[in-house]
Amino acid sequence: MSTFKDYYNSEVRKKLMSELKIGNPMAVPKIEKVVINVGAGEVTTNKGALEKIQEQLSWIAGQKPVVTKARKSVSAFKIRAGLAIGAKVTLRGKNMYDFVEKMIKIVIPRLRDFRGIKDSCVDEHGNLNVGFTEQTIFPEVDFDNVGKIRGLQVTVVTNATNKTAGRKLFEILGIPFVK
Repeated sequence: MSTFKDYYNSEVRKKLMSELKIGNPMAVPKIEKVVINVGAGEVTTNKGALEKIQEQLSWIAGQKPVVTKARKSVSAFKIRAGLAIGAKVTLRGKNMYDFVEKMIKIVIPRLRDFRGIKDSCVDEHGNLNVGFTEQTIFPEVDFDNVGKIRGLQVTVVTNATNKTAGRKLFEILGIPFVK
């Protein structure tokens, strides 16, 4: 079992129960899934870009990404409905806990000029949405094999009922928020 999951079960749950005054241990907020998304509008001009994105995303997440397709046609961007425009990975279970631990302990400290995650990154349902400007901050990505710097979006979905419960969960897990 993941050490981060053990940490959540042994320490974080108890702190959340006392700070949020929750009597039922099953009602304590927890992480349900992590979604990593990379959009690439450049695939209309560069055909090999999608394969590169999938390869790098599989290095980062540890599992094969799914290709996302456009839902609507947008003539200004030369996009037709059904055209592959990105890739995403949904992590659950052990991979999810490993990724969150890596994000907190390795990736976020590697960000340049980082002053903390803004409070607005936690939505009204208690989910955390963080955008990274480059994929090279992840330790699995070799900078020499990167053709183009691309950003990625990470969404950590919780079962928290409101923003304060979600924020408290992320604070106790160790995500640094702006003071």
